[in-house]
Amino acid sequence: MERTNLLDETLEALKDNNKLETDVLFCAHKGYFSFEKFKDLAKDINYDSGYGGAEINNIAIVGDGWWLERGEYDGSEWWEFKTIPVKPLVEEVELVLW
Repeated sequence: MERTNLLDETLEALKDNNKLETDVLFCAHKGYFSFEKFKDLAKDINYDSGYGGAEINNIAIVGDGWWLERGEYDGSEWWEFKTIPVKPLVEEVELVLW
């Protein structure tokens, strides 16, 4: 069983999405707290990110127009990068269902 450090995983997710620690505005989980507080807590959290039961959930790392949220499938966990959708330049004239 390979253990994943939550802080290392988070810093890597920020880097992979061209974000710096200074780009984080706050963290959210039943309320909000600073990224400094998150780092202090996350540095000691090592978990099994593979299949099984999800261990880290309901938390978001929030920046200006973007956020990281936890993704999960059958207990496997990761950070997913999300952004606010940008309005297209062209108006859609019909609804296409696929």
